[in-house]
Amino acid sequence: MKTIANRRRYPRHTALFSAKYTLKSGTYRDLVRNVSAGGIYIVTRRTIKDGQRISLRFPVLAFDKKPSVPGTVIRSQYRGFAVMFDNPVEEKICLNGQVPHLDIEQDQPG
Repeated sequence: MKTIANRRRYPRHTALFSAKYTLKSGTYRDLVRNVSAGGIYIVTRRTIKDGQRISLRFPVLAFDKKPSVPGTVIRSQYRGFAVMFDNPVEEKICLNGQVPHLDIEQDQPG
């Protein structure tokens, strides 16, 4: 049995958050199923055509930071579509695909 090498340049990460996106037909909000530095998969029942330009806004590590990321719809399916970003957003999502360690100070009794 022949296997196909993984052609992805960036690892995908399972996700579940809302993304706002704008196409020629309007602005919408739907859920993200997975994300990588190179693209994103959005779950929707809308008909989205391949090849369309898209601008996305989604939270990155903190919900108060929502960069606008341009890209192109590269695959459309019955329940969603895949977007390839114009430029990788590695540093905007996570360094080396890892969520950075956050030092959270604990309230000390007394």
